[in-house]
Amino acid sequence: MKNKLVKIVRKTLPKGALKNTENAYRITRTKMVSLRYGNPARGLRIIAVTGTNGKTTTACYINEILKEAGFKTALFTTAVIEIAGQEKLNDLNATVPTVAKLFRFFRAARRKGAEYVILEATSHALWQHKFDGVPIEAAVMTNLTQDHLDYHKTMKQYAAAKAKLFEKKPKYIVLNRDDAWFDYFNQFTAREQKMTYGMSPEAEAHITHVKLYKKGTEASLLIDHQTHLELATNLPGEFNVMNMSAAVSLAYLLGIKLEDIQEGVANLEVIPGRFERVDNKLGIDIIVDYAHTPDALEKLLKTTQKITKGRLILVFGACGDRDQSKRPIMGELAANLADRIFLTDEESYNEDPDEIRAMVRQGIEKTKKSHKMTEVADRKQAIGQALQTAARGDTVLITGMGHEQYRIVNGKRIPWNDKAVVSEIITEISRENRKISL
Repeated sequence: MKNKLVKIVRKTLPKGALKNTENAYRITRTKMVSLRYGNPARGLRIIAVTGTNGKTTTACYINEILKEAGFKTALFTTAVIEIAGQEKLNDLNATVPTVAKLFRFFRAARRKGAEYVILEATSHALWQHKFDGVPIEAAVMTNLTQDHLDYHKTMKQYAAAKAKLFEKKPKYIVLNRDDAWFDYFNQFTAREQKMTYGMSPEAEAHITHVKLYKKGTEASLLIDHQTHLELATNLPGEFNVMNMSAAVSLAYLLGIKLEDIQEGVANLEVIPGRFERVDNKLGIDIIVDYAHTPDALEKLLKTTQKITKGRLILVFGACGDRDQSKRPIMGELAANLADRIFLTDEESYNEDPDEIRAMVRQGIEKTKKSHKMTEVADRKQAIGQALQTAARGDTVLITGMGHEQYRIVNGKRIPWNDKAVVSEIITEISRENRKISL
């Protein structure tokens, strides 16, 4: 009934009036839901992390630092939900799917005595007024790169959606000095203090040194031109140093002790579906990652190249019902940066998976490196072939699905998890190898 009414209203009202009506409805809805749950966000110190890539990791770093400093926290990210130290995998396939779930989370956080709440703030949630009336103490910006243009249409509109977080005039603002959209977000002021981070010497939290390892990264920060901070994290890659620096910058603004910042950063061991290794006895590195944008894929591939002795074998595809323009871009990046590619299906939603792969393939073919590619529609078969192809010293990188527990294909929800499927295939390979040896 509700959906039918929405369709009728959308057909009847002029575009301008429709937008105003939808906004008014969403604002009212958020207020009413908050009231229904007793305005649970009041009294919580809420930190919101926005951006295209790195939100989950940055939020997790912040959470670990605050816990190390002795605070009770609550965390809501795409990958994990945690309240007062009790963690569970987020299997909702969305960061903040409904206003009701958000405010139920706030209520649960308050009941467990949480002092700080760390959230991912997506452009969709901000644009749809899901955070209206939520008191934001601190806002963190990771970066802005191409994504969600199916919804926002242009990068300017996408940026405007993210900007709604900073329009709330939070007490603290943390911005990426290296980001192409820095000047746009720097126009917003904080009630108390703003800090920038990045490789740029102009950043107030200046990354002066980075050393990559196979299973971690070391970095040095110079804060406010006077405070040197040596950091070690279990997460590899320069992109994770950026995420870590964002979290460290905020912690510094909050007055967290430097030793607690260092320990908190070191405490973060793994995030489901974020450069997550799969244990095996095949002599290869197997990594599962959520990367689903051109920028995220590029950074992931470049990092993996640096820590791989052998070949980099990539299993990837593209999501349906999303920005189609990024598909050939990702194909081109894959062809240029990976040694072997297994092009496969991800989540097609309501699109034809053959057409999705064809768009990705256009980018691969543009590079004249199609010889690197093997197209296998069935995702399990693609992963299996990649693992069988790999030799000792190689890395098999599986992207797109990350932590997710199901896929949506032809509108149907199918149980699925890349890491679990990899483990299943490894068991099958080991069984076959034992048969051969006998």
